[in-house]
Amino acid sequence: MTNGRRRVGILSFQGDFAAHARALRRAGAEPSFVRRIDDLAHLDGLILPGGESTTMLRFLQAEPWFDALREFAASERPLFGTCAGAILLAQSVIHPAQTSLGLLDMTIRRNGYGRQLDSFTDTACITALGEAPLELVFIRAPIIESVGTEVEVLAECGGYPVWVRQGRVFAATFHPEMTDDARVHQFVFGSGFGRDVNRSA
Repeated sequence: MTNGRRRVGILSFQGDFAAHARALRRAGAEPSFVRRIDDLAHLDGLILPGGESTTMLRFLQAEPWFDALREFAASERPLFGTCAGAILLAQSVIHPAQTSLGLLDMTIRRNGYGRQLDSFTDTACITALGEAPLELVFIRAPIIESVGTEVEVLAECGGYPVWVRQGRVFAATFHPEMTDDARVHQFVFGSGFGRDVNRSA
């Protein structure tokens, strides 16, 4: 921790990691840009941001990042993938098939809603975040086709899960960093540290 604030890393090879840093600060956490495996050592949590999953995959496969990220998840520190990051966390990737970390028991379809022009916004009321609706920003978003029995669906939109968790591993197909609402980051990395307020510590 830094001055009582949790230090949360953002994998910073590619993608809008600066927007995640702003969201983390609003959520009361201290962001840290991660570009080397050694950077993971002193973190309290980690974000795999949106971007281009195939490009991110090339960076991850150039060094033993897969082992490092799996060890990070096993340490029970929160790990959160958004959009392309969610693809990297999935057990199974389709359309087309792609190597992934297999840390979250779900099947995810790349570019599920179409091309960049098919990007859109929506809103959803999410029990874990309180009564106020949350704006959801989808940019070339994947679709979560199915989840395993150990996966909790935190939010749905259009009949599909859009925010899920399995233990301390979280994935969102939307971009929570693209709005001024920091509740998603706060839920994962804030005072509740990945626990619903209704859950026991």
